[in-house]
Amino acid sequence: MKLKLPILLLIFFSVFLSYAQHDELGNISINYGEEITEEKGKIIYIIGQTNDKIYALGLKGKNKYFLKVFGAEKMNLLSNNQIKLPDVKKKKLTFEEIVLLEDKLYILGSYLDKKNKAFKLEAIPVSEDGILSENTVNLFSSSIAKNSQKGNFYFKISPNRNQILALHAGLYSKEDAIKYNLKLIDANLNIVAKHAEKVSFTDKKRYEFDISDFSVNTNGDIFLVTNESYLDKKKNTTFENFEIHSFKKANNYEKDIIQIDLSGNEIINCSAIATHNNKLQLLGFYSSLRKSGKPNKELKGVYNGTIDLNTNTAAEFKFNEFDYDTKVKLLGERKASKGKDLKPRYKVHTLIEKEDGGIIMLSEHSYVIYGKSSKIGPISVTQVVYVNNEIIVTSLDSNGAVEWTNVVAKEQKAATTILGLSLSASGGNASFSVSAEANIPLVALGKGPEYLSAIPIYKDKKLTVLFNDNPKNKGITNMDDIKLTGNFNKSNITAFEFDNEGNLTRLDKNSATEGQLVIRPQIYFDIDRDEYIIYSSKKSVDKLGRMFID
Repeated sequence: MKLKLPILLLIFFSVFLSYAQHDELGNISINYGEEITEEKGKIIYIIGQTNDKIYALGLKGKNKYFLKVFGAEKMNLLSNNQIKLPDVKKKKLTFEEIVLLEDKLYILGSYLDKKNKAFKLEAIPVSEDGILSENTVNLFSSSIAKNSQKGNFYFKISPNRNQILALHAGLYSKEDAIKYNLKLIDANLNIVAKHAEKVSFTDKKRYEFDISDFSVNTNGDIFLVTNESYLDKKKNTTFENFEIHSFKKANNYEKDIIQIDLSGNEIINCSAIATHNNKLQLLGFYSSLRKSGKPNKELKGVYNGTIDLNTNTAAEFKFNEFDYDTKVKLLGERKASKGKDLKPRYKVHTLIEKEDGGIIMLSEHSYVIYGKSSKIGPISVTQVVYVNNEIIVTSLDSNGAVEWTNVVAKEQKAATTILGLSLSASGGNASFSVSAEANIPLVALGKGPEYLSAIPIYKDKKLTVLFNDNPKNKGITNMDDIKLTGNFNKSNITAFEFDNEGNLTRLDKNSATEGQLVIRPQIYFDIDRDEYIIYSSKKSVDKLGRMFID
């Protein structure tokens, strides 16, 4: 049977478009690779790119992880191997992290040594073809108070992506103390710097001790931020104290402490960013106090503090109350006119350093609803709903004062079921917490929450916030008029652009393209401010893509 020429052309272009799909939105263009036909494990994390290969992590079920290797040019799948962690001293390893340092790939796994009361972390080298080494390298052997209080590991990749800063924090409840163990590890698994100590705190009501954040800068200097607050009923005030534990490479990583008294305010959260002018910036939300000294817990505004790392001194913290216009956008005119404050459901999403030394802070209205757990045989099942709504965009100058504030109007919700969910994984109790990491658990990704939130892009003094939105919201920038985005298979890619004065432009596609892929904003890798590797899908079709910023 002979096919007519038009039919042949139709088949040709259909095949061509399936591999060369192109998407554009404003100054953003996306080129997609080949369709991923190997369905063993949905991609939940893009690890990075090196030696003309892209590495990604896949998950199937509760804990079956797969290492996926793609060609960098065509973004085609080269291999897909299940990660089978080796036993160490007859102990089964628990998957913790996978990292790409320079051109070396490692899987990090932990196990509890009950006999010696130690929580251990092992590194397993992985070849560029995705094959795990049979040998492991011990990175941590952190002593713990008891096996039921083993604590958790937390990780930060250096800006140069050649080192990983690992933190273990565990509670010593009988001593009213926590022990933290910091290690800076290079691409060859050498321990560049380490520090461990116990920090005592007061175990009483209205007292909170928090490891707020930790980071490593481009110089290889290490910083850990702690925050303690307590209510003094006799003085009718809340005392609030920050400590920055600084370990500088030039000082042979000797510990320095920078103490900051912020009493009279209640600090709701804190994120740190090390900037290129050798400064450490602390940002977050604060609350006012009642006459009794108790905190209101609602968000009064944004604070910004700068630590000069040349002198280890802190400049005066700036406390910027939300202005009326911002409250109208977030609360409505009636509540704003009554002086109402924001609910404490905003989390710092991203901190971006500007050319002038100032900071852009994106804060997302974000919370999780846990349903009742039930059991199917030996497995516990928990219904979880993730909510990611509007994003407050705050631009601060180099002195910490607010230049402008605006809002990305969106309303998003995704529900999923998680097997064997442990709600005790947060690492804290009423007095002690570690909020250095607050990401969606890996076991939840691949099931819906990865479609939520947004990708922030900053280039040439312009901020672009990309997210999935309900097509009915086309052209809308007012929160009161926004409709919920829940069915992401029917969503469109949308972007809000902000110039350096905070003026907003909304970008929408002219029309929804049948079969267009839906981006997953929780899963991307930023190569630089011009190029990102992303992951998108549409029902059973999955592809990696490259997103370019013109």
